[in-house]
Amino acid sequence: QVQLVESGGGLVQAGGSLRLSCAVSGLTFSSYTMGWFRQAPGKEREFVAASRWIGGRTYYADSVKGRFTISRDNAKITVYLQMNSLKSEDTAVYYCGATARASNNEYRITGDYTYWGQGTQVTVSS
Repeated sequence: QVQLVESGGGLVQAGGSLRLSCAVSGLTFSSYTMGWFRQAPGKEREFVAASRWIGGRTYYADSVKGRFTISRDNAKITVYLQMNSLKSEDTAVYYCGATARASNNEYRITGDYTYWGQGTQVTVSS
């Protein structure tokens, strides 16, 4: 069974940092593009970052570019989201997704992903 389990969320002050982790099991990790999305209360799930499984290409939402970094450790079968200079508007539940399919839109669409984790809450206080 494929499982994606997010961790590392919590409460942090604005300007601080957090690193989210997504532990993956049940799939060939190196063959999957991994992505991070987030969803704030009353809003739709939005793209944050993605790491393509071929070519080493990464993609970021404009709102987080320069502050967040996606990375992956194939040995630990884990994808990370390093979040720096956090803002109150970063408050959301963060979800990890995985897909083995090619994307026509830089993996920015939720429909591109086959598997999802349960999410981890990130709260940024001002």
